[in-house]
Amino acid sequence: MDTSRIRNFCIIAHIDHGKSTLADRLLEITGTVSPRDMTEQFMDQMDLERERGITIKGKAVRMTYRGRDGDYQLNLIDTPGHVDFGYEVSRALAACEGAILVVDATQGIQAQTLANVYLALEHDIEIIPVVNKIDLPVAQPRRVATEMQQAFGFTDDEILHVSAKDGAGVDRLLDTIVERVPPPSGLPSPLRALVFDSAYDPYKGVVAYVRLFDGAIAKGNELLMMSTGSRGDILEVGSFTPRLTQAEQLSAGQVGYVATGLKNVRECRVGDTITLAQRPASQPLPGYQPLKPMVFAGLYPADGDEYLALRTSLEKLQLNDAALSYEPENSAALGFGFRCGFLGLLHMEIVQERLEREYGLNLLVTAPSVAYQVLLDDGEEVTVDSPAKLPPVLRLAEMREPILDMSIVTPARYIGAIMDLVTTRRGEFRRMEYLQAGATSGDGDQSMDARVLLEYRAPLSEVLMDFYDQLKSRTQGFASMDYSFQGYQPAPLVKLDLLVNNQPVDALSLIVHRDKAQQQGRALVEKLRTLIPRQLFEVPIQAAIGSRVIARETVRALRKNVLAKCYGGDVTRKRKLLEKQAEGKRRMKRVGNVEIPQEAFLALLKLDR
Repeated sequence: MDTSRIRNFCIIAHIDHGKSTLADRLLEITGTVSPRDMTEQFMDQMDLERERGITIKGKAVRMTYRGRDGDYQLNLIDTPGHVDFGYEVSRALAACEGAILVVDATQGIQAQTLANVYLALEHDIEIIPVVNKIDLPVAQPRRVATEMQQAFGFTDDEILHVSAKDGAGVDRLLDTIVERVPPPSGLPSPLRALVFDSAYDPYKGVVAYVRLFDGAIAKGNELLMMSTGSRGDILEVGSFTPRLTQAEQLSAGQVGYVATGLKNVRECRVGDTITLAQRPASQPLPGYQPLKPMVFAGLYPADGDEYLALRTSLEKLQLNDAALSYEPENSAALGFGFRCGFLGLLHMEIVQERLEREYGLNLLVTAPSVAYQVLLDDGEEVTVDSPAKLPPVLRLAEMREPILDMSIVTPARYIGAIMDLVTTRRGEFRRMEYLQAGATSGDGDQSMDARVLLEYRAPLSEVLMDFYDQLKSRTQGFASMDYSFQGYQPAPLVKLDLLVNNQPVDALSLIVHRDKAQQQGRALVEKLRTLIPRQLFEVPIQAAIGSRVIARETVRALRKNVLAKCYGGDVTRKRKLLEKQAEGKRRMKRVGNVEIPQEAFLALLKLDR
């Protein structure tokens, strides 16, 4: 098809603002999916996505739309809305010339809405603003449209009002996409195709999802991966309709897939440029900025024999999830495993569930931590992503912790609750801005319409655990949050060790702020006392900083009644049995092993801060 009749666009929005439902209506109206096959959230094919009602992976689909002057090829990429999957949004924006910005008519602008608009502006693409869910009784489309005009500078006639649920206004949206999204531009040769996602097929090898910027590609061509230098014979090319549909070739401006035939998953990376080996391009496409993991945790197989299966599964999953990073790790308590880097707690949870469901693994996951910068006494600077890797205290000159810039959008009545929450997490206030003034009721109280943007700077370690849950709880679910990494700053940090039966458990160690060490140590040992099963001997649980114990709890021993068989007799007989039992307990305490359940590691997630 002529490139002037191709439109590449994506849908961006805050979580639960109706992206997937809008994608369903677009598929339905263009006839891409038959009514018999149509289901809710059709683009979300993973069980996890359907269970949680969120989009985890960006999906591409090709639609044919009959406009006023002929047929158009519309290539849509549906993107996630949660902040942890922002990298999916940036990759989709790099492959498109336009974006549909969806805002819920009942909620208005949220934190992730702001972040996505700034991402789209960085990529310099056309933005089509849409107010969704206008069919709901509590919808306020005019107020939300005014918010969008004030926050982003849109004009009133640019903003479309639609209902993705019943299809109202979606026809006009399709016409607007054709009119306002510019067609792709590209040279007929040489081939340059950007890999924006990929998957592994046991028969076809690595299947790369690509956007062609220049040239054309067909079955039988020999490809060249420009960053890795890998070569392979193309087994198949095609498009997403939305299932993989084979085609003769893909040309400049189109979005599709290429079955590379490569069996090594490391040879085809997301962000790489595909060109032809016979006529290679001189310069690769810009690709993507390397992702920086924010959260680290250890993944260990519950059965040590599954270590190789875990490694293979991580390799294949990394191909489908470019934000996942991992390296081998050995723990004295848990054996061999991997230290994995994630973009956030939800990302970590999704990776764990995908490994267990899709690859049939049974995993143990250690408590998440963040990466710290450590300056040693000889001037060397190292990055520590696990408490077990922290150098000896005598060598530490300075420790720096990662800092986030947070944006919180909330109704005005919750400002006090949010300020109290952030202050207790060592947050620093930066700025406050009213997105729109609220209406005033007859008794003088300000209504929920007044919406405020609060900006803070806070340590990542304080935001990591239950901050988001607390934010939702204190604001009755109305507040939303977005964050970005700002850098590192010095802080008085210490390593908190956990000892079970006088043996340190490296997987339970923490790096904490000195002022909160005793509070967290006491909370942790109290929690572990209820989780570690009772043994036939007394089990002490201690929290220590260096050689100084700051908190202790004891798991009481199970007591076997050795006197049950004595029906009388001299007291010395009973004393002999009791002394024999006490000696056995002392011996067991010296050589006994205490099995620590997975719930003990999860307890670190639920500590009161």
